[in-house]
Amino acid sequence: MLIALGVILALLAALIYVNLGTGERRVTEEIPHLYPVDHPLFFRAMGMLLGPGIVQGNRVDALHNGDAIFPAMLEAIRGARQTVLFETFIYWSGEIGDQFAEALSERARAGVKVHVLLDWLGSLKVDDKLVGEMRDAGVEVHRFHPLRWYNLGRINNRTHRKLLIVDGRIGFTGGVGIATPWTGNAQDEDHWRDSHFRVEGPVVAQMQGVMLSNWSKATGRILHGEDYFPTQHEAGSQPAQMFHSSPSGGSESMQLMYLIAITAAVKTIDISSAYFVPDEMARIALVSALKRGVRVRVITPGRKTDQQTVRHASRALWGELLEAGAQIHVYQPTMYHCKLVIVDGLLASVGSTNFDPRSFHLNDEANLNVYDREFARELTRVFEEDLQRCKRVTLEQWQARPALEKMRERAAALLAPIL
Repeated sequence: MLIALGVILALLAALIYVNLGTGERRVTEEIPHLYPVDHPLFFRAMGMLLGPGIVQGNRVDALHNGDAIFPAMLEAIRGARQTVLFETFIYWSGEIGDQFAEALSERARAGVKVHVLLDWLGSLKVDDKLVGEMRDAGVEVHRFHPLRWYNLGRINNRTHRKLLIVDGRIGFTGGVGIATPWTGNAQDEDHWRDSHFRVEGPVVAQMQGVMLSNWSKATGRILHGEDYFPTQHEAGSQPAQMFHSSPSGGSESMQLMYLIAITAAVKTIDISSAYFVPDEMARIALVSALKRGVRVRVITPGRKTDQQTVRHASRALWGELLEAGAQIHVYQPTMYHCKLVIVDGLLASVGSTNFDPRSFHLNDEANLNVYDREFARELTRVFEEDLQRCKRVTLEQWQARPALEKMRERAAALLAPIL
């Protein structure tokens, strides 16, 4: 009996280790500040050292909250002529889930190749009947890392990406899930604040490639050809690249991208994060930026959040940032689900990545980096509108937290690596 118990405990320990580890060496030394974000060496680092090349000729339009986001996505799906590829973490049953299923199914019945990849965990709340109806219409629907005995070592690796690509020419990415909380206009606690982005231009091919990498992992099939990768034409003037990371390859690349961007900052860093749990290296980079005179502003959820444990863990880590002069603001009206980093009014990184260990090390993530001052200026304006709905937390307020609250937050912080 004791031997059997020992074997079970050993297997559980091994399973936990496999699910928390990436098998890759993590960054452990501070990255030195060598150049600003408008220096050619910064662009070389971002486009050659870390990610795909930065491509010219793109147009990226910001969409804020469900009332603007979902109609644009549905319009693009309904206008598809060759292909629709859709990868998402959250997909739940409900009115908006039904609308997407109907639009995807109608296009499939019309002969469009429709491929849908749902994260197994994030789509637990979608009815099997709805998925069955999509499949009956000809939609290819697959689950990413479903619960199977042979997948146990990857059960903690979820696809957190939000990607929609239509005809290989129109792309969407950002923070929204397909569920009721994202509908509306952030008007109350039941409707969340979030942003999503509509993309045209050569960078859409990179978005397609990111989606198809996980499609091949889930299905064993490679999709290619003119329908998926048509000739791209310039749609605007914005340079951009589609960054991605995955524990199965390049798990540290998203964190490295953020760290190099923060390290290059000389003026301003604005961070929007639904789950702001900066690890040691992120805190070191932010504190160093503050010491260089960089203004650092953070918006993260207040008490109205869907993850109270993450909120407690986050607050436990604010001390050294506040001491160094960071401005931390907590959003008041509803859940704040935006994911955004703006550096020196030039680089805007948007997509699925939260500023936390789970996004940096455990999830499959995808972010669009846009290098355009006008775009960054517009997102900064929206960021500052969100600031008006926040309360700033001062160092004195943080230090004066009740003892019980401090204990609860310190305990939550122990779970930070898996939150």
